[in-house]
Amino acid sequence: MNKSYAEQFYYLMKLGRVFEQRAKEEYMKGNIAGFLHLAIGEEAVHVGASLGFGKGDFFVHYREHVWALARGMEPKYVMAELFGKITGVSKGKGGSMHLYDPKYNFYGGNAIVGAQIPHAVGAAYARKLRGDKSGVMVAFGDGATNAGNFYESINLAALWKVPVLFLCENNRYAIGTHISRASALTDLYMKAKDYMPAVQVDGMDVFAVFEAVKQAKEYIQTEGKPYFVEALTYRYEPHSMSDTNVYRPQKEMEIMKSKDPIQLLKDRALKEGLLTEDFIRYVDDKVLQEVEEAVEFALKSPEPGLDELYKDVFCEVCTDVVS
Repeated sequence: MNKSYAEQFYYLMKLGRVFEQRAKEEYMKGNIAGFLHLAIGEEAVHVGASLGFGKGDFFVHYREHVWALARGMEPKYVMAELFGKITGVSKGKGGSMHLYDPKYNFYGGNAIVGAQIPHAVGAAYARKLRGDKSGVMVAFGDGATNAGNFYESINLAALWKVPVLFLCENNRYAIGTHISRASALTDLYMKAKDYMPAVQVDGMDVFAVFEAVKQAKEYIQTEGKPYFVEALTYRYEPHSMSDTNVYRPQKEMEIMKSKDPIQLLKDRALKEGLLTEDFIRYVDDKVLQEVEEAVEFALKSPEPGLDELYKDVFCEVCTDVVS
């Protein structure tokens, strides 16, 4: 691992953490409405996988803020979307669960659990037909692996031999249900191993996630076939802002917080000379400023007009659509 990647890891993970902490504050103030699902604790998966995969299409779940930032979206436009403003990445129509920007091949969050998985297989099939080897990555939680469309998707991906990386973020809880109460297999990569190469990785270690996804990307590009990665991670916040979080043992929380992915990154990178204390202080200050500017931008941005209700509903440039 080189210094450049370590610096990118720290910046993006710290940006994601501070962005979400600030989003939580704004939600409590009433500036963000609807649902808000935070990925605090899971930053290593989102950042490591984003940088490890590189070019290609991204389909992710509704816990997506850090994914979007790691993909390259500007914090102010993401925050504006959370605020429901016209300057947001989805013009204020999507909110927290539906960030979208085709410039980054980011096809965003999906509010239906697992619905993005067949979408990703379809996109990978399209890339195969076009001779494009960049491939597709789809991220989903452990709960999604119990749905029928998950099994249908890995079956078709293997049958059609399409370049798609299935990335399961196993944070052990589907809303408030522990994995042991919902899945006969708790090592979730085992669900895919008979269809494609499947591995399990420490999702609290950004270096490990990066390497696993990088290897998976090389495989789907060279072989043109699917690959499965299970990242063992943990969310420190409740499932959503409306969740009381009473179902998790306090001891479990303490153990997992001792494995904070940002602290683990700092400890290793400082020890190996990949980061310096001066760089860390610089990034910490930079991130605080960027997030505060994002909040100010969102607060000052206008809300969508009523005419926006009728925009982007039908394709206005398509010739093969019956209106």
